[in-house]
Amino acid sequence: MSTLPRTALAMLLAGVIAPAFATGTASTQPLHVVGRLALGGPGGWDYLAVDAPHHHLFVSRGDRVMVVDTTTGKLAGTIPGTSGVHGIAFDPARREGFTSDGRAAAVTVFDLDSLKVLATIRGTGENPDAIAFDAASGHVFTLNGRSRSASVIDPARRAVVATIALPGKPEFAAADGKGHLYVNIEDKSELAEIDTGSDKLLRTWSLAPCESPSGLAFDAAHRRAFSVCDNRVMAVSDVDKGAVVTTVPIGEGPDAAAFDPSTGTVYSSNGESGTLTVVHQVDADHYTVAATVPTQKSARTMALDPTTQRIYLSAATLGSQRNARGWPMAVPGSFVVLELAH
Repeated sequence: MSTLPRTALAMLLAGVIAPAFATGTASTQPLHVVGRLALGGPGGWDYLAVDAPHHHLFVSRGDRVMVVDTTTGKLAGTIPGTSGVHGIAFDPARREGFTSDGRAAAVTVFDLDSLKVLATIRGTGENPDAIAFDAASGHVFTLNGRSRSASVIDPARRAVVATIALPGKPEFAAADGKGHLYVNIEDKSELAEIDTGSDKLLRTWSLAPCESPSGLAFDAAHRRAFSVCDNRVMAVSDVDKGAVVTTVPIGEGPDAAAFDPSTGTVYSSNGESGTLTVVHQVDADHYTVAATVPTQKSARTMALDPTTQRIYLSAATLGSQRNARGWPMAVPGSFVVLELAH
């Protein structure tokens, strides 16, 4: 087992950094940043994912996935060879994890217990971005940005078994556990519904007034989907009716959403404004903004640990230099994971 970089670990032990990823008793304090884990190292980042049974946080870093033990704050391991990695998904029954490797048009399969790489599944669509596991079918779905498609993977066969054409560029996806996968279509501002039994696109509907939806979360009990959008709006859809029922104001530059069914809370991580919008669910169709929590500019992706209600966000200090797309570049060595708790 490897550990944190010496500087970060020394600061952690000295109390300069709050003990990140530690669990504790509930507090009446408002949600706030309680830890900043200085992982550093090269590479960009995209999605994070929490494997609660193993107390592992998976952090995508361009060509690898860093795995942090959430009980100790130490680096538990690394999933290598994930070229252009975007997302991470889990199949609890098989005790396997999967990464969407965008530049390789592939999926890396790894063991959730040992973190060892088991296989590489090639032949997805171009630039697999989001990735989701569907418990109803036992299949893994990659959402392929350039191909405007979804690739269906059978983990048992270690193979792509179907391709589903989509009406536009897919972003994040969420499964309802009952044979349906919902996908944000970014360039059309729509939500698409896939039947995971037949691997067919069933329908799409407009998310207006939402523009460019990215992050997506799902409330299984009330059958509501939460799409966070570039124009500072969260669109709430009734997936049975196939319609938006309400919208909620959020911050600038969102890229991830999460829903906590135990508290009826929806979260939106807003990278450009450096905030986390906390939304209270009054009932299935009514929502209020409960808080706007300061985080850090660039903290646009997040993961929720459902067992501790702690939230983790990837971020880095942005410098004055810009990349080929015109985006601000991170200051070398400044990458951190923020931990938020009450």
